[in-house]
Amino acid sequence: MLSRIAESLFWIGRYVERADGTARILDVHLERLNHLPGLEQRSVAQELLAVMGSRPEKDEFGLSDLLNSLAYDRSHATSIAGSLGAARENARRARETVSSSLWECLNTTYYGLSQHRKDVVGTYRFCNWVLERTAMVRGLADTTMSHDEGWLFLVLGRSLERADMTARMLSTREVHTAGMSWVNMLRCAGAYESFLRTRRVAFDERHAAEFLLMDRLFPRSIVYALRDADDALEKLDPSDTRVGLINDARRIVGQARTFLEFHRPDDLMAELPEHMERVQRAVAQTSDAVSRKYFNKADEQAWVGEVS
Repeated sequence: MLSRIAESLFWIGRYVERADGTARILDVHLERLNHLPGLEQRSVAQELLAVMGSRPEKDEFGLSDLLNSLAYDRSHATSIAGSLGAARENARRARETVSSSLWECLNTTYYGLSQHRKDVVGTYRFCNWVLERTAMVRGLADTTMSHDEGWLFLVLGRSLERADMTARMLSTREVHTAGMSWVNMLRCAGAYESFLRTRRVAFDERHAAEFLLMDRLFPRSIVYALRDADDALEKLDPSDTRVGLINDARRIVGQARTFLEFHRPDDLMAELPEHMERVQRAVAQTSDAVSRKYFNKADEQAWVGEVS
């Protein structure tokens, strides 16, 4: 497969998942932010923007600026609109590989971005619309594309971004938002019902954190996403050696996944920020390794907020 096409498919997966994850995080914080006093609202908005990998462009950064930065700013790929626009552009470059249904869905989504009010209520509806559209994109990719190398690159990008976005979502727990509960955090990930089915007794925040980090059956857990990324990398490069792995990307992903899988859960909450930083660093390093190996260049589209 041409490296240009592979790169475009990889970034379609990442950008669509980035839009989905940002919409989930913004959605769960909107109501609380809207009810905070002005000074506290500005402080929390800046902290939330930092967790998402951006920096405010001015000192007086408030809720309306946060909505623009994370939802509507098409000039930066850290926003929902920017991510969906970048996904469409990459689909245009790989037009001969993506299915007509997938292209039409991305194109329609892009042109629907401007049809939403940019206040709190409008952004809430916008986030729900984005979740529906990104779910449609993923479904069409899985059902209308052959599961060949091209699809594997798309899945690889999607899985890496999903691990990163779940880590960022968990990092927002540290942002002071008037007592963000783990119930809301689980709902943000679409994990609440699945989590309840795993628990037969009362639970606390440690159990919720364990589920979002280490559950092997829930698709949005970090371990599950990293395992999907590892599976895609293995199929893309099925070389088998008796000693070690020659694929840097697989080595980085495998180390990050096994560190979480075999970590003692007793001290999980105390070390949560370190775990999230480690996951984000692993995703950035894996993306860079994939770019060097398959796209013959350094990772030029890396997220500005990724941990170096």
